[in-house]
Amino acid sequence: MTIQNLPDPILIANQASLERMLKALNQEATLAVDTEANSLYAYQERVCLIQISTLDADYLIDPLAIEDFTSLIDIFKNPKIEKIFHASEYDVIMLAKDLGFQFANIFDTMLAARILGREKMGLNTLLEEFFGIQVDKRYQKADWGKRPLPMGMLRYAQIDTHYLIDLRNILSAELLQAERWPLAQEDFALACRPLTLNGHKLPPCWRGRDIQNLSPRNAAVYQKLCEYRDGIAKKRDQPLFKVLSSKDLLTLAEACPQTQNELRSLRGLSQRSIQQHATGLLKAIQAGLEAEPFLPPHPKRKTSAYLNRIQALKQWRTTAAKKMGVNSSVILPRHILHTVANKNPHTPEELAQILKEVPWRLEHFGMEILEVLNN
Repeated sequence: MTIQNLPDPILIANQASLERMLKALNQEATLAVDTEANSLYAYQERVCLIQISTLDADYLIDPLAIEDFTSLIDIFKNPKIEKIFHASEYDVIMLAKDLGFQFANIFDTMLAARILGREKMGLNTLLEEFFGIQVDKRYQKADWGKRPLPMGMLRYAQIDTHYLIDLRNILSAELLQAERWPLAQEDFALACRPLTLNGHKLPPCWRGRDIQNLSPRNAAVYQKLCEYRDGIAKKRDQPLFKVLSSKDLLTLAEACPQTQNELRSLRGLSQRSIQQHATGLLKAIQAGLEAEPFLPPHPKRKTSAYLNRIQALKQWRTTAAKKMGVNSSVILPRHILHTVANKNPHTPEELAQILKEVPWRLEHFGMEILEVLNN
């Protein structure tokens, strides 16, 4: 089947059509799923489209037009219905955050490709390899929050799930043949738990070594500049970077210009930004200069022993990954590696408690991990 003769997608934009779709989905054992969000166009990103495909139909659900998703939530947490994603992490996070979804029984085709040792795991690459499909990339950064969505965008969204069931079947056969199905099951189970959009514990505007090195006085100015940018972004419903970059704010906080002429003389700050924000920026800088100085927030410092364990585990993981022919994250995912380094187990029983959710890895790598930690 080519892109040109795909069946028309079924648009779900009201409660009645959603209920009809749900009756059909409840009869299925496998569903392909994807989402589209407006992260490049809104102050607070949200899910703007949900794509669900079966072997017989492609549904495009408009969450901006529907209020009650209770029955759809029930499908996603039903362990008897497999949900196929490609790179599920962001979708799971957004669906949980925006709509309260819970998850069970995920198959992630990107994770499967990674576990199989594929270097190129992008959906477009896999679609071209297995189905001869070349996806038009013009809509990758489109505004999915606008309405109505043109047919080109709807087709683009449809393709993201239309082939996923067939792709899942191909990759699952390869996993079984490579005897890596149990390993994949561990990562699919982990994928059902939404984490956070990133691993940072610092507020967004304070991430970056240069920003954390600000003096207390300049840090107070930087904080006021961040507050100014946040207020403008919220008022305009734009992402922060479309108002002013963090690099611009850092330049301003370091220089602390107090006049229009000083502001214009700064290198690296666009004249357009100065023209739009000059008054607000100068007021924010002045407010920062008058505020109490404070130390920039820093992530919790790690002990040298902890950092040495991290380094040793990473070296071991790299070696093990080369032997297995996979990405190092397949051997031990980042968050588990850091947990092991932090808890520093010394006995098989202690390590088993930490790795209880990844029994395949415990069986195959447990003794090696303990040897690294005990050296």
